[in-house]
Amino acid sequence: MNNTSLKSSTTQGSIFQSLQAAIIHVDESITKQSIPLAAARGIVYSLIEMLGAMMGTPNLPEHLLSGYQGLFETANELEAKIQQLKEPHYLN
Repeated sequence: MNNTSLKSSTTQGSIFQSLQAAIIHVDESITKQSIPLAAARGIVYSLIEMLGAMMGTPNLPEHLLSGYQGLFETANELEAKIQQLKEPHYLN
């Protein structure tokens, strides 16, 4: 593996970790009711769009593709969870 592919893989791993942390943070914020659901919906929608784009990246290593697919599924599950919740009246 040359330095260019190592750097690319490391960057992709960092992006993966950031996206994973974002999903976890939104989920925890919803649980704590510290974020309006409309904001959570927007963030999760953006994450789903970004993950979809990442999965379409040419020459994406297989281990990252499967990781992005897992995050994509998790983000979709979080979106479904948000759709079932009602906004607390103090945030309306």
